[in-house]
Amino acid sequence: MKIAIIGATGNVGSRLTDEALRRGHTVTALARHASQLPARDGLIPRDVDAADNKSLSEALAGHDTVISTVRFLQTTAAQIAGAVKRARVKRLLVVGGAGSLYVGPGVQLVDTPGFPAQYKDEAAAGRDFLNALRGESELEWTFLSPSALFMPGERTGTFRVGEENLLSDAAGKSWISMEDYAIAMLDEIEKPAHVRQRYTVGY
Repeated sequence: MKIAIIGATGNVGSRLTDEALRRGHTVTALARHASQLPARDGLIPRDVDAADNKSLSEALAGHDTVISTVRFLQTTAAQIAGAVKRARVKRLLVVGGAGSLYVGPGVQLVDTPGFPAQYKDEAAAGRDFLNALRGESELEWTFLSPSALFMPGERTGTFRVGEENLLSDAAGKSWISMEDYAIAMLDEIEKPAHVRQRYTVGY
C-alpha cells in the first residue's frame, strides 16, 4: 500500500513511518525537512510545507491513504481534508488528541478543571477538527485519539480499543506509547473498522 504521512519527522510521525515500513508498505514522508531522513527501503522523503495547499495536494496524489500528524493549532480540517480531496485520495487518518474524549456523561476531558492549561488551546482545536470531520461525507476519514498520556515507549502490541470514552488502566492511569498507537493506526489502515468514526486506544 502507498501511504503518505504528513509530519513524518515528528515524534508520532516517525513511529508511524517505522510501523508502516515494518509491514512492507511504501511510505512517502512529508515534512519541511524530510530529505534529511536516512535512506530506507520503501521510504520516499519529500520536502513539503503542510501550509502550502498546492504543494501538499500534489505530494499526496497517487497514494492509497494519507495520515495527518500535524498539530491542530497549525492547520484546520478544511485545509487537510481539502488537500486530500484535491489529490483524489479517499482515505484520511488523523492523529487525534485525548481532550475530546469523554470522562463522564456530556463531559470531555478538555473541559475538566484539572486539564493542563498549556495544552488546552491545542486540545480545543483538536475537538474543532474532529467536529469538522464529522460533517465530511466525501472522505473515508478516521480520527484516532490516544489516551491522556501519549509518549515514546515500548512496542508491546498489547492495548485496548475504545470509542468515545477515555480509557484508563486498573490503577486509573490513562496512557499509550507512541509505538503501540502506531500499531493501532496501521491495523486500521490494513483492516478498516472505524471509517467516518473517532476511536481511541489505551492500556
